[in-house]
Amino acid sequence: MYSVFPHFVLGFHGCDQSVAERVLAGTDHHLSSSANGYDWLGHRIYFWEHNPQRALEYAHELKENPKRTSKGKTVIENPVVVGAIIDHGTCLNLLEGKSIDIVRASYDHLSTTTLSLNKELPQNNSGRRYLDCAVIQAPHELMEMQGKAYHSVRGAFIGGEPLYEGAEFKEKNHIQICVCNPNCIKGYFRPMMPVGGIPIPRAIGL
Repeated sequence: MYSVFPHFVLGFHGCDQSVAERVLAGTDHHLSSSANGYDWLGHRIYFWEHNPQRALEYAHELKENPKRTSKGKTVIENPVVVGAIIDHGTCLNLLEGKSIDIVRASYDHLSTTTLSLNKELPQNNSGRRYLDCAVIQAPHELMEMQGKAYHSVRGAFIGGEPLYEGAEFKEKNHIQICVCNPNCIKGYFRPMMPVGGIPIPRAIGL
């Protein structure tokens, strides 16, 4: 009942400038999907929710470590950020109780099935989330069998150094969105810098 968001969100994707320009010009209809076996929210197009700064930081990290670039992706030489207007649709939202229960049940089913076949479960390893990817992909397959679909997956990542001594807040905390249905992306845009001397509108009371 509450798996559909009542509003659009802004997502940001770090990439090479050549990729951004092709998408913004419409030469490439969409950013390319990710289909690694270790993608922590499963397969498709990844965005940082309302976080262009982290998207750009990550693009710079990939520039400095080109071996981390996913197979089939353009190696980043000139890091930039592309913005997207996203409708979550039916979302497997890992910040919401029902979705968490679904993922827990998905692991139990995957574990039982794997053991019955005398196979081993994939393992998360040094930031590569093979187990998490397999667990997240399973609900997609179940939904497809029912003639339904999850259109997106949303999860929070806690990481980086503490913000201050004794803190549980970390410097790289963020929310990521994996858009499974490209029709959830209503448009791409080039992020702007604010106009100087003019206040940025905010919701009343904030």
